[in-house]
Amino acid sequence: MSDLNAQSDRMVLIIGCSVKNTNKFKKWSKDRAAKYVYDLKEQNSISYEWHLSEDGTEATLIELFVDSDGMMERLGNHMASPLATEVFEQVDITSVLCLGNAKPDAIEALSAWGAKFSNHHCGYNRSEVVIAR
Repeated sequence: MSDLNAQSDRMVLIIGCSVKNTNKFKKWSKDRAAKYVYDLKEQNSISYEWHLSEDGTEATLIELFVDSDGMMERLGNHMASPLATEVFEQVDITSVLCLGNAKPDAIEALSAWGAKFSNHHCGYNRSEVVIAR
């Protein structure tokens, strides 16, 4: 657990998408994309999660990284993978939000997708659940 308001290098990448075909997307995201990224075993990747709206027309990818360098490793691996073209067969990207202290290379890479950026300000981070008193 970090102290309250301690400096954090953690990065959160949130990508909003419009789904082209719900059934195909569900299969692709679960059986292809998530498995592919999981199998890369990227050291500084904490999580990779797709979320789907109730009607299946909108999807949100949320990725969490140890730091900006970990996020850049993920982006580099993505661009070198078959997923880089496959994703556009499944969705149209509607928004990109990058939370945390992104380094210049990350800002440059994500700006090409029209990303918005917010730097870490304050808070805390727990690695385990705190039991209520």
